[in-house]
Amino acid sequence: MPASPVVVVLAAGRGERFAASGGTTHKLQALLAGVAVLDHTLAAVKASSLAFHVVASDASRPGMGDSIAAGVRATPNASCWLILPADLPLIRANTLRTIAFAAHCAVTVPTCQGQRGHPVRFDASLKDELLNFKGNKGAAQLIRAQAAISLVAEIEVDDVGCIFDIDTLDDLRRAEALLDGRLI
Repeated sequence: MPASPVVVVLAAGRGERFAASGGTTHKLQALLAGVAVLDHTLAAVKASSLAFHVVASDASRPGMGDSIAAGVRATPNASCWLILPADLPLIRANTLRTIAFAAHCAVTVPTCQGQRGHPVRFDASLKDELLNFKGNKGAAQLIRAQAAISLVAEIEVDDVGCIFDIDTLDDLRRAEALLDGRLI
């Protein structure tokens, strides 16, 4: 069976900003239109028909870098990895498919309204670098290094869900308004 793209859903964060904003539950369990934020994100991932792996909370993974490495380690035969934070409940399945198959660069990043978003696609050629991530260091440094040698592609998508994450109660209210069609 040929290797295929894998969406690595990062669901291991502590959600401290959400709690600090008054949230009484973990942000991924907060209800958005009656459904948990995480379940919205997973619904889009499942609708994309791409393979996926969820990296859940674990004390042995203290930071985002550890979570990315764990997701890549769990899916070693992927053709590429789409790193998707679990707090993007408005992401569209089509955006995931577009990024998975759009470019043949080492790194592919969706953009919307002039902002870089998620998921970020990393080609299998970057597997060793991804496996070495540790602590709170995410992928920004690797993206900058690849950009310096012209191996980053930006793909414009019409999906505010790729740039809209839930970090606070205000974000949750804005997401609700977006779902209700009150905001663009």
